[in-house]
Amino acid sequence: MAEDFPEECLHLLESLREVYRNDAETKGMSPPERLRFHQEHSGPVMERLQVWLQDQLDQKRVEPNSGLGSAITYMLKHWERLTLFLWEPSAPLDTNKVEASLKRAILHRKNSMFYKTLNGAHVGDVFMSLIHSAELNQVNPFDYLVSLQRYHALVEENPEEWMPWNYADTLAGLGMAG
Repeated sequence: MAEDFPEECLHLLESLREVYRNDAETKGMSPPERLRFHQEHSGPVMERLQVWLQDQLDQKRVEPNSGLGSAITYMLKHWERLTLFLWEPSAPLDTNKVEASLKRAILHRKNSMFYKTLNGAHVGDVFMSLIHSAELNQVNPFDYLVSLQRYHALVEENPEEWMPWNYADTLAGLGMAG
């Protein structure tokens, strides 16, 4: 679509870039602080964008049935949900993290079709769960799994101390490195 409507796409992307830059500035803010910041800084950007989008259709600058016209119609139809971050303190700008998690689950389901035994499928499921849990806790999955193998006797004694969110502390308390 960018090749067919370069100016329009550039305008949209530049507007959204400003909103994402604003969001980057909110790192470390509490949800209410983030909300106030976005309302003050991103709200006007989104209002101008909404007016521009509507104007594209109203002034017949874009054919409603074209790819761009369909995209604009979609955005306007879903505007309330697309701007939820301006009204709800914890609402993210996008669903990229959720979509990535869903893709991982779908890929795992697809790959699971090739397990030869139920035990193999169980082992694959356990490892996927461990890897994903490590990633969700900002832990390197490879290092985590190596530590679980290296200190397997200690893991068996106290498995709760070897969860992805606390295993580094357990290692540090033992004077060991991951």
